[in-house]
Amino acid sequence: QVHLVESGGGLVQPGGSLKLSCAASGFIFSRYAMNWFRQAPGKKREVVATISHGGAATNYADSVKGRFTISRDNAKSTVFLQMNNLKPEDTAVYYCQASVQRGSTSSYDPYWGQGTQVTVSS
Repeated sequence: QVHLVESGGGLVQPGGSLKLSCAASGFIFSRYAMNWFRQAPGKKREVVATISHGGAATNYADSVKGRFTISRDNAKSTVFLQMNNLKPEDTAVYYCQASVQRGSTSSYDPYWGQGTQVTVSS
């Protein structure tokens, strides 16, 4: 079974930093791109950052460019999201996500972690 478990959320003041982690299991982690999403109250879930399977390529939402950094440790099957200069509008539940191939088919199934709350407030 695929499992994604996020950790590292919490309450932080504006301008502060947090580092989220997502531990993956149940699939060959190094073969898959990984994503971080977030969902604020009353808003749609949005992609925040993406990293390629090997870590060489990353992509960010415009709202977090220059402040957030996605990285991964394939030896530990873990993906990270370093968040700096946090703003109140970054307050959301953050989820890691992977789309994993279903057996030897050409289909991919989306998997999500349970989410971790990030609250930016003074």
